[in-house]
Amino acid sequence: MGVKLQTVAELESKCVDIRENLLNFIHRIGMGHLGGELSMVEVAVALYYKYMNYDVLDPHKEGRDRFILSKGHCSETLYTIFSDQGAYTQDYMVEHFESLETYKFGMHSNRLKCPQIEVSAGSLGHGLPIAVGYALGARYRKENYRVIVMIGDGEFDEGTNWEAMMAAGHYKLNNLVCILDKNQLQMTGPTEQIMDLGDVAAKVEAFGWNAITIEDGNDMAQVCAALDKLPELDCEKRDKPTFIISNTVKGKGVSFMEGNHKWHGGGIGEEDLKIALADVAKMRK
Repeated sequence: MGVKLQTVAELESKCVDIRENLLNFIHRIGMGHLGGELSMVEVAVALYYKYMNYDVLDPHKEGRDRFILSKGHCSETLYTIFSDQGAYTQDYMVEHFESLETYKFGMHSNRLKCPQIEVSAGSLGHGLPIAVGYALGARYRKENYRVIVMIGDGEFDEGTNWEAMMAAGHYKLNNLVCILDKNQLQMTGPTEQIMDLGDVAAKVEAFGWNAITIEDGNDMAQVCAALDKLPELDCEKRDKPTFIISNTVKGKGVSFMEGNHKWHGGGIGEEDLKIALADVAKMRK
């Protein structure tokens, strides 16, 4: 039985809220990685508002699911969600964003500064190996929690990911979920031209994972349908880890950003912000 249409509609509406708040946040702090931050919104919203056992107001709660954003340069999406769920005001985040004396939030996430961040990120390719360690730790401690890691398709060039893929398949970490935000672009151009990933599903399955493909990772109904297929949590069970291939659009929701690698990183000015917010408003159903 799939997720209720009303729930999908509520999550879709929340995605519009997050995009609007994210754009305003990036405008105010003057820096960010909007392309990849916008492409991951649907998956992040589905996880934090429905599918994860997690409370941003009690971020170290025992038994919580662990989410690791390996493409850590897109952390502003998470900060915006934390703010929407009541952990911080946007004013507070702006005031404490990469400030010398009162730094709590950065363009790359830091777990020592922001308690809702499970793993500091920035150097790409390390999130999945760390997630493998988390999943093994849960098994050894007999703790039923899920470890979810999101990686970027440009980041998937990194060799450490493939070592981690092999280890996770070998140890049959069924409590581990890797989500590939496959937005087709990285900093300097199309991923296919820079380092073609080929048939990702076939490759991860060869490493002993179960592959789930979301044809449109910016369609909430499809995202929910994929997350509904996650295996039941059982720390004693040894089975295939899950790899979700989420095909998304870089800069989703903003006409001049969609599919444009030049919006990989940077700020957004006043005039562009007005256009972007008008575009995002059209997404509200």
